[in-house]
Amino acid sequence: MAGHETPATRAARQAGIAFEIHEYEHDPSVASYGLEAAQALGLDPARVFKTLLVQRADQPTVCVLPVSATLDLRALGKRTAMLDPQRAESLTGYVTGGISPVGQRRRLPTLLDESAEAHDTIAVSAGRRGLEIELAPADLVALTGADVRRLTRDE
Repeated sequence: MAGHETPATRAARQAGIAFEIHEYEHDPSVASYGLEAAQALGLDPARVFKTLLVQRADQPTVCVLPVSATLDLRALGKRTAMLDPQRAESLTGYVTGGISPVGQRRRLPTLLDESAEAHDTIAVSAGRRGLEIELAPADLVALTGADVRRLTRDE
């Protein structure tokens, strides 16, 4: 397990939460990290969640939603915009494509898409590209203090 130790896995372990680690070889030429993870691990993209950071009014916020879905910025408020990747990295302590909602530098307000509740477990980044942590949605809520609500828009 030591090779898979990240702030995210450490936070889950210290909280006594059951989780499973999935590792795959990240291809640097792939732009869609989440879809790459789903395909490489043979998981349903509806169960693999991406972590996006937005600026809501004056508050950075973490949004966790399926990799196959699109974040509905309008549903988060008029003055909501995607956060610059460098700012997201500096706030979370993780690199883009490996940002985990768990174990960030400081706890930010977190929103989890309600579709997570339809699954026994979901996978999110474990804190680096090519590493996913699979856990129960309720455990992710417990670890992050997330509010569960609809974050996606119909395509």
